[in-house]
Amino acid sequence: MSATPPGPIGDPLFGNGRQFADDPFTFMRACADSYGDVVRFDLGPRETYMLTNPDDIERVLVSEAERYRKPNFGDDAMRTLLGDGLLLSEGDTWQQQRELANPSFHSQRVGALSGTMVDHTETQLAGWESGEVVDVQLEVARLTVRIIVSAMFGSDITDEEVHTVQENLEPLGARFEPDPRRFLIPNWVPTRENRAFDAGIETLEGVIDGILERRQGTERDPSVDPAGSDGVSVRGPPGDPAGDMPMDLLSVLLRARSRGEQTDKNLRDELVTMLLAGHDTTALALTYTFYLLSNHPEARKRVEREAEAATADGRPDAAAVREMEYTERVLTEAMRLYPPVYTMFREPKLDVKFDGYRIPEGAALMLSQWVVHRSPRWYDDPQAFDPSRWRPKRRSQRPRFAYFPFGGGPRHCIGKAFSLLEAKLILACVCSAYELEYEGPELSLRGSLTMHPDHPVPMRIRER
Repeated sequence: MSATPPGPIGDPLFGNGRQFADDPFTFMRACADSYGDVVRFDLGPRETYMLTNPDDIERVLVSEAERYRKPNFGDDAMRTLLGDGLLLSEGDTWQQQRELANPSFHSQRVGALSGTMVDHTETQLAGWESGEVVDVQLEVARLTVRIIVSAMFGSDITDEEVHTVQENLEPLGARFEPDPRRFLIPNWVPTRENRAFDAGIETLEGVIDGILERRQGTERDPSVDPAGSDGVSVRGPPGDPAGDMPMDLLSVLLRARSRGEQTDKNLRDELVTMLLAGHDTTALALTYTFYLLSNHPEARKRVEREAEAATADGRPDAAAVREMEYTERVLTEAMRLYPPVYTMFREPKLDVKFDGYRIPEGAALMLSQWVVHRSPRWYDDPQAFDPSRWRPKRRSQRPRFAYFPFGGGPRHCIGKAFSLLEAKLILACVCSAYELEYEGPELSLRGSLTMHPDHPVPMRIRER
């Protein structure tokens, strides 16, 4: 057996980078179909090994997680944007930040945030008019920005600030779209792309500064926590007993800073990470869900019936949307077909072996949700939209990591429960009152930090 995994041949300068940049989704799927569980290719500046077997992915994320770390690709744009926030930090820094953040995402507190999520949803829907066409991706992104700022920063965000965040996501996201030439151009070179990226970060930090200014001196005021008394009864992080303290993330971090456990940079990194990661993935999951429901009227009707039941006694809450079992299967199937995080990376701290092949220390390991979620090895008719595949019996027949939209193991997404509750509440509010009909072209996708539609997502709103 060869010691080197098989893979596609690349060109001398860019390796397989051009193929990946042209269409990362087709390229990854073709590699998996052609070469199997372990595939080697060159994306520069180092070799990449894609793992497509759920058992191998489980090893990396769960059972042998201590052997792997987040990679540094030699392009510090990601570090410039997110710093040592929860997504990128390692070791003691990550452990400390995770322990600080855990109470803010405690299940009890998340459930108590349902009222805030519904408040913002109803305000957004009040601006809709039956018959008009909206870009649903933009609509839900604005909504989820407002929700994450209220829920985790204990603050409102102005319409102007929401517009500023959305306006700057484009140049920030463009910096992470696949481009094999990027490794040849240092970040300090004042190209148009680099200037736009730097300006986008500066503007985003300005929004964060505005929120911090409004929160000055309120980190011990329980009235700022939108979870109310239910949100302050959870156990606080070490050294910060909950008592009557607000447990929104910003309050927790501000108190930690006052104890000398956080620097201004720590605070900035966590807030930028939370603002971006805390709204984008949920907005995308909802965008793809609305798109699929528009194309599958029978599924939409079932979701509408569940939404009507959840709102029959008034506003939906966490208990009501727990009963929306079919809607949950629809949402799960949407994230299978269109995972907002379409691939993730790790690097081994020492040489490892998969399927008989040696993967060297420091190599880039690619774990692709897009590839595994659409594999015929794990899913019948994988391109089809089929919520019934998530009934318990069918689900139990697949390996655990045949589906991993939120990652897994110690570094699984801390906001998973928050995101799922938020998505179901928004679906309950929207689908109980409106039908959304997609009026755009065939869906086209582009890869960045997350997987976005490559065009607006126009939908006509009709009152039910």
